Amino acid sequence: MIYLDNAATTFPKPQTVYRKWAYAMSAYGANPGRSGHKFSQSTAEAVYKSRAKCAEFFGAEPENTIFTMNCTHALNFAIKGIAKNGCHFVTSDMEHNAAIRPVYAAAKNSGGSCTMFEASTDEEQTVYNAERAIRSETVALVCTAASNVIGLRTPLRELAALCRRKKICFIVDAAQGAGTLPITLKDGANIICAAGHKGLYGPMGTGLLITDGKFPLNTIIEGGTGSASESIVQPDFTPDRFESGTINTAGVIALGEGVEFVRQHTPEKILAHELALCRRFCDGAKKIRGIYLYNDITPQNSEQYAPVVSFNIGSVPSAEGAAMLSANGFYMRGGLHCAPLAHKKIGTINSGTIRFSPSVFNTADEVERLLKTLERISAKL
Repeated sequence: MIYLDNAATTFPKPQTVYRKWAYAMSAYGANPGRSGHKFSQSTAEAVYKSRAKCAEFFGAEPENTIFTMNCTHALNFAIKGIAKNGCHFVTSDMEHNAAIRPVYAAAKNSGGSCTMFEASTDEEQTVYNAERAIRSETVALVCTAASNVIGLRTPLRELAALCRRKKICFIVDAAQGAGTLPITLKDGANIICAAGHKGLYGPMGTGLLITDGKFPLNTIIEGGTGSASESIVQPDFTPDRFESGTINTAGVIALGEGVEFVRQHTPEKILAHELALCRRFCDGAKKIRGIYLYNDITPQNSEQYAPVVSFNIGSVPSAEGAAMLSANGFYMRGGLHCAPLAHKKIGTINSGTIRFSPSVFNTADEVERLLKTLERISAKL
């Protein structure tokens, strides 16, 4: 098996993450923050240590670092939490359904609206297009850090500066980018939503909502938090306000270990390794008759992209092409990748694409084996 579907979830995880998760299942089995006994207290301490690691990684305060089930969960908290009557949202034309669906729902339910702007390889043009979409009633700009289809990066710092000038909230969908791209609150984002199971190498069932606290959010879920239990009103302080019910204790403790793995290896080195594999793949794929690339990562344009490449094998539907590769031991995702806007943008809304997305654990030899397999498949077709 050669796994190249890391944009969906990274695999394998670091051995330290597996060990921490297994240890947490037995050593931290009590409910954190729900009891006064030592077992509960030790579990709460382990959760806090993980929270502090995640907070430091994103330049946040621990109390403003909220554990969620996934990035989608975090985006719903942020988008629906900031919505108000008649509000307006701005998004790009590359957004994942995890962002665009809650934006659409929040706008519709509040009697508001949403405007999509065109993202471009020209960063200045992207910022200009975003600024033109902002209105007086705009409450937030919601933008992906990088497309999960073609890897095109968004100029986050420039868009953050725009949002500061316009005095609106900047919500970043960092599902693609957290762990490889430089994404922190210090760069100007007000809210960062991240998947724990992708570039942070944590378990599935973990995510993060990280806020600078400048834009108060309404809740969409209320319940037991282990704090202010005497009141029927949801706590107004974080992280308790957004962590109703028991969290995925072992998962978030292991997530802290994943973040530590990324910190030690550094996002810069991980990104350089993964982009090098993408460039190798693009260089080889361009030489194979019948292989069509929808984004070509080169040494000259590497800074514009996250490590994701979309391609197809001739006129073969992407799902069939991915199945052919799976039969040969290469695991990649074919289809629309829950991002129809991006596929409409690149003209593949009817066929989808096959997505090549390496991780820190993939090698150049694996890429070469994939290219040889593609050459054989393409020749037969």
